[in-house]
Amino acid sequence: MRLLLGGIILSLGLSSVVFSEFSLAQAQKSLASAAQVNAMVEALKLAAPKTGTANDGYYSEWQVKPETLKGWSKNCLKKEVTPTQFENDPGLARQVISCITRRELNKQLTAAGNNETAAVRGVACWWMTGNYTGCSSGFTADYVKKVVGFYQQQRSKPTSGLSS
Repeated sequence: MRLLLGGIILSLGLSSVVFSEFSLAQAQKSLASAAQVNAMVEALKLAAPKTGTANDGYYSEWQVKPETLKGWSKNCLKKEVTPTQFENDPGLARQVISCITRRELNKQLTAAGNNETAAVRGVACWWMTGNYTGCSSGFTADYVKKVVGFYQQQRSKPTSGLSS
C-alpha cells in the first residue's frame, strides 16, 4: 500500500511539474492578445504601400512577396500556398498574416519588456525590412509611424465580441 501511495504521489508531483512547464510555455507563446494581433494585422494592411500597378509582384491587401509567402505558409499552414491562392482567398491570407504577426509581435513584446508601442514599431520595421531596428529615417520611418498610428486607431475601437 505504501508503495502504491508513493507511486501516486510521485506521479502527481511529476505531472504538476510537467503541467507547470507546459503552462509557462503556453503563456510565453501567447504573449500577444487576440486584440493586439488583430490590430497589428489591420494596421499592416492599412499601411501597405499602394503601388497603383497591376501585377506589381506583391499579393493580397498586405502586399506580400511570393518568396516570403512560401516560407510563411509552410511555417503557419505546414504547406505552401501559391500567390494566386493567397491573392484570391482573403480568409487564407488573413490566417497566414495573423500567424506570422502573432509570432513577431510575441518576439517584440518580449524584447521590449511588454512595451506595446515599441513592439509594434519593431514588427513594422521587420515587416518592411526584415530587421527589427534601423527604421528611424526616410521611407521606413514614415512607414513605421503610419503602422503605429493605424495600430493605435484599431486598438482604440470598442470590441463587440464578434470577430470580423
